[in-house]
Amino acid sequence: MTSLRQVQITFDCAEPERVARFWCEVLGYVVPPPPEGFADWAAYDSSLPPERQGAGFVAMDPTGAGPRLYFQRVPEGKVVKNRVHLDVRVATGLEGEERLAALEAECARLVPLGAVRGQLLLADEYNESCLNMQDIEGNEFCLD
Repeated sequence: MTSLRQVQITFDCAEPERVARFWCEVLGYVVPPPPEGFADWAAYDSSLPPERQGAGFVAMDPTGAGPRLYFQRVPEGKVVKNRVHLDVRVATGLEGEERLAALEAECARLVPLGAVRGQLLLADEYNESCLNMQDIEGNEFCLD
């Protein structure tokens, strides 16, 4: 018998806090409380050695149901398409024009946050319509 495992999704990025806060807005996630003894994350971060300051940041589902997201600073920029991406499920159960309207409404909400609109893929005999997007550092995701 297998047991259910919790999953953390890790993003490589240049600016962990900025990207984490973007995904908090996208998913309705929150920044967890700072470690005990620190008034806020900035105080904790300033207690770290200079080379570790700003090196990581966390976003979490406030209900605890969704995976924890960890954002880690890496020196290299993104150069190729993601091999894994998130599908943000905003139109589950919707079809046709109603589905397209839900995808477009969410896209309109995310673009001012820094997301970049990609290609709209229309439904075919196998797949529902979805909208390709990129986050503020170019990581691909889909509105589904």
